[in-house]
Amino acid sequence: MSSNVSFPANGSECPGYFAPAEGGGPGVVVIQEWWGLNDQICGLADRFASAGFSAVVPDLYRGAIATEPDGAGKLMMNLSLAQAGKDISGAIDFLLAQDTVTGDRVGVTGFCMGGALALMAATLRPDAVGATAPFYGVIPFLSPSPDWSALAAPVRGHFAERDDMFGPDKVAELEALLVGLGKDVVLTVHPDTDHAFANETRPEVYDATAAEASLSATMTFFREQLG
Repeated sequence: MSSNVSFPANGSECPGYFAPAEGGGPGVVVIQEWWGLNDQICGLADRFASAGFSAVVPDLYRGAIATEPDGAGKLMMNLSLAQAGKDISGAIDFLLAQDTVTGDRVGVTGFCMGGALALMAATLRPDAVGATAPFYGVIPFLSPSPDWSALAAPVRGHFAERDDMFGPDKVAELEALLVGLGKDVVLTVHPDTDHAFANETRPEVYDATAAEASLSATMTFFREQLG
């Protein structure tokens, strides 16, 4: 049964939402959009749990939730990337300590801001991240850039064709950079889609076909990589 939890995060406590898989399964860290730990992102964790993954969402904003873009932007800009990295690392360790989590590596996925942070997390914890699936992550949000040389996990990302923040040209540049470093990276741009196409609570951009295809592909990818 899903529940609110907390776990150590390098000297502090990070709250979060934990959705264990019935009967156990691979662990997955789900990282929030810039809105915060809201019902939509908790619902995604529940969906992973229903598919056989034990999922945790670290609450990077410590309880704050935005409902409009200005508020979300302020929360995101006030977020300490260093602390976010510690929180996500704590979430990884939390998962690996659970009886419902199989294996010694976890998957990390995230959406919008969380997509960028999912990639960052893979560079911070190459020892424990076995697969990474960013969704339309706004990479320039990460400054300075992550140490891409530390990336060890394969990456399968999903991006939007009509994304003003991180469009196809930037996706191609990132993929070329990482592949050039010898990384196992495939970044898919879904045609005729907008940023946040997998968020069903935003009907103005939600694309059911692309959302289902990308989420299904991510779960298949995680099963292949994590067992």
